[in-house]
Amino acid sequence: MQTTADRATEPPKKIELLRAHLAAGRWRDALRLANSFARLGAHRTRITRGWEALQRPDFYRQIGRDPDALVEDAFAALRERYGSP
Repeated sequence: MQTTADRATEPPKKIELLRAHLAAGRWRDALRLANSFARLGAHRTRITRGWEALQRPDFYRQIGRDPDALVEDAFAALRERYGSP
């Protein structure tokens, strides 16, 4: 059985980091972290596409998509999936 001291030395879980980013308003960091999650459910496409739009905005403009809108939609998906801080 783990003691409280043992748990204090463990690194934080990814979901805890994600919630900390959301609470602090670090949306880009939250999106980067959520993009690495295996289970995003119905929000997967919106989150991964938003992250890609942040990384490659010129590509999305070339294919006729607004990267800023995709990123905002990804932020909305984060709020829906993990709650608004």
